[in-house]
Amino acid sequence: MTRHCVLQIGCFVLAFSGGGVQSADFTAREVTEQLYRASGPVDLSGRDLEGLDLSLIDFKKTRLSNARMFGVNLTGSNLAGADLAGSNLDRANIIGAKFDGANLKGASLLRPSTTMGRDPGGETPPSFVGADLTGAKVFGQFSRVDLSRANLGGATLAPFGKTGFIEDLFRTEMEGAFLDGASFDGGDLTYVSFRYASMKGTNLKGAMLRNADFSKADLTGADLTGADVTDADFDGAILADVKGLDRLAGRDKARNLPR
Repeated sequence: MTRHCVLQIGCFVLAFSGGGVQSADFTAREVTEQLYRASGPVDLSGRDLEGLDLSLIDFKKTRLSNARMFGVNLTGSNLAGADLAGSNLDRANIIGAKFDGANLKGASLLRPSTTMGRDPGGETPPSFVGADLTGAKVFGQFSRVDLSRANLGGATLAPFGKTGFIEDLFRTEMEGAFLDGASFDGGDLTYVSFRYASMKGTNLKGAMLRNADFSKADLTGADLTGADVTDADFDGAILADVKGLDRLAGRDKARNLPR
């Protein structure tokens, strides 16, 4: 290949990608210094932090609404109480990160890393206790994650057909997750696996539960009023004091659900 051809190909690639590789608005060191020096929340709303290594950082309730955080490393970081509304956390590494009480309304969490490999291991899973994820897009491996009392009303946890991700993981996995008191009111939970999850008092009113897997899940006191359970599997699920079992859509097509 001639040098002229190489230059032409290079120009084509630059033109196709919009003029070159885009860099984040700050370096990881600059973000760390801002947070270290601040006495209160730092405003990073709308900033591009893509790909930065921000692990083991205390974000001190930083404002990160609409921030671009694609592929950012947040391993072990504390984002409890942070404002992440509308932020993009796709492909972020969130192993051991704390999002307790954080505002994640309308945020996107597509295929974040929550384990070191394909299956859960000994690493600490992320925590979203009491977080607000209303209207969020969530897809990926969330087994053993703590979402107790989190609000996922209207959130979409459906597979790649809804998220645009065509990958080996075809369903959101929340196996063994802690979902006590969480709300999925009106959410799209198509194909989600809740195997062995703790779902005591979980609000599933009006949720789309088609093909969801509740095998061995503890649904004690949960509310399924108006939920669509077509082809959902309840094999071995604990259904004590569940509300709305007589008002389910697709009940006759659910699997292993007592008649």
